[in-house]
Amino acid sequence: MFAGLNLTSLTSSDVADAYHIELDDLDLGQILDGLDIRAESWERTAEYLRTGEMPAGEFFIVEECGKPEEANGIAAHYRSIIRKIRSQMDVQK
Repeated sequence: MFAGLNLTSLTSSDVADAYHIELDDLDLGQILDGLDIRAESWERTAEYLRTGEMPAGEFFIVEECGKPEEANGIAAHYRSIIRKIRSQMDVQK
């Protein structure tokens, strides 16, 4: 069992495909910037849902979400993607 899953019952549609994409450092920088902006937006949304106030008095567009835990989870997923990309970049330097 792996995280509550029986691996013998997994089909190919249950496992995410992995891709190897070649981009230059400028393109990767743009992707990382975009992912960071998305993560920050979800983090701010979570804060807004917890407090009912705009973080640091700033204006931003609240993401469509009803629970701060959901927004935190989405933000964490974006941060995870950023970490994976940076880790792969560091290995290739």
